Amino acid sequence: MPGVAGRSGRRPKPVDKKLAAGNPGKRKLNTDQPDFTLVRTVDCPEWMGEFGRALWDTVVPQLCGQRLILATDVQNLEVYCAAYNQFREAEQHIARNGLVVDGAQGGAVKNPALTAKNEAVKQMATYGAMLGLDPSSRQRLIGPKKPNEKNPFAALLGGG
Repeated sequence: MPGVAGRSGRRPKPVDKKLAAGNPGKRKLNTDQPDFTLVRTVDCPEWMGEFGRALWDTVVPQLCGQRLILATDVQNLEVYCAAYNQFREAEQHIARNGLVVDGAQGGAVKNPALTAKNEAVKQMATYGAMLGLDPSSRQRLIGPKKPNEKNPFAALLGGG
C-alpha cells in the first residue's frame, strides 16, 4: 500500500530544546529543520469572544516573555483561547438553564451546552498541552539557556 506509514511512539524533542539541554544523548541532530520566527507579541484576533480575549491578555505576555511562541504557534493559541471562550459561554448557559432542558418532543433531555462544554474542555487540554500550559507539559519545556553558573563542588575537585 503506497503512502507514509503512521508514526507511533513518543514525539521527537525539537532540536533547540536538545541543544538547550546540552544534547545529553550525544546523538546527531537534525540541522535541516525549519527555522520559524519567534513572536515577541501578538494581538488578539478581533473575532475572539470576551472570555477568550481575557485569557489571551493573560497567557500571551507569559508565553512571549518566556520566548515560547513561534509564528507557527499562533493558530494553536487562537484555538486554545476560542475553546476557553466556548467553555465559559457553555458554563453560563448551563447555569441559566440547568443540566436538563425541555426537548423538542416535550420530554426532559440533557442540556446540549454540556456537550459543547465537554468538547471545549478536550480542545483546551489538547492545545494547552501543545503550548505547555498544563503542569505535565510544562515539565517537558526547556526555557532559554541561563548564563553559566559556577559549580559549587568544582573547587573540591580542583577545577574552580
